[in-house]
Amino acid sequence: MPANLTPQYQKAEEEYRRAQTAQEQAECLERMLRLIPKHKGTEKLQADLKTRLKDAKAEFAAETQAPKKGHSYKIPAQGAGQVILLGGPNSGKSRIVAELTNAEPLVADYPFTTHEPFPGMMPWEDVTVQLVDTPPITSSHIEPYLTSMVRSADAVLLVMNGSSDDAPEETAAVVAQLRDRKTLLADRTGFDEEDFSVVRIKTMLVVTRSDDPECDTRLELLAELLGADCRFQTFKVDFDHAESREALRNAIYEFMDVIRVYTKAPGKPADYQAPYTIPCGGTVADLATKVHRELAEQFKFAKVWGTSVHDGQSVGREHELHDKDLVELHA
Repeated sequence: MPANLTPQYQKAEEEYRRAQTAQEQAECLERMLRLIPKHKGTEKLQADLKTRLKDAKAEFAAETQAPKKGHSYKIPAQGAGQVILLGGPNSGKSRIVAELTNAEPLVADYPFTTHEPFPGMMPWEDVTVQLVDTPPITSSHIEPYLTSMVRSADAVLLVMNGSSDDAPEETAAVVAQLRDRKTLLADRTGFDEEDFSVVRIKTMLVVTRSDDPECDTRLELLAELLGADCRFQTFKVDFDHAESREALRNAIYEFMDVIRVYTKAPGKPADYQAPYTIPCGGTVADLATKVHRELAEQFKFAKVWGTSVHDGQSVGREHELHDKDLVELHA
């Protein structure tokens, strides 16, 4: 029997995937249990959610009683989304962050220069995307905190050095390490329909030093190592050419699959300086939630200026928004 999960439940499920603390996870799970359709087709999922809720509450209780820990590697998402960079030693992750953001990670020819997550904000027109450099992953080692970071991210850049003969096997090892931890680098993001403990994360393969004459041969070898069920959108970059760098910037933003929405308060001028970003196909309700959860709960109607409406047209919460729409929310 199909689950027939509602859009409201699916949004709560997405918030759960992004939750970074046990308390946030518990709150999301409680909302999911309220929203999930109650019938035979969801009995297994309901039981799984109840188990996860019990575990999250227990973890939260343990956290509140335990002594304060030192440095935390949880990095709150900012901008249009959080993109985690993964790769083997000397794959070029830090170079990407250095080229596309104002951050200054250590970039060197020797391996393991990145020892902890390092964020930077990549500008694109009037928005930014958060890029997070991470320590390299090998066939024998992955930092324990990386799995949860990847599972809550908006997207992943899997970075491969196109000039290295070792790169295909090293890149395949990254995929395998995460797969062993029920985290699948894939062509879309979401929970596995058959196993709620498995998460897929939308991934782009970025090939650095792609001007190497053997780069395509190494990519073919990587494809063989990964198998037919593991294919990624691929982007080759050569940072010695500015146009290649800017093309990667555009590709990363487009990969986020979001739209920009500008807002205005009733009776006030429009704010065209800091747009909100919501997923393509997102609605007025999605925007209201992004602005403030209380506003979303008290929402009455919105006025929209854009390509798909008459200027100032009144719409409801399920109206689909488009890039660069201007919205006035009323509660």
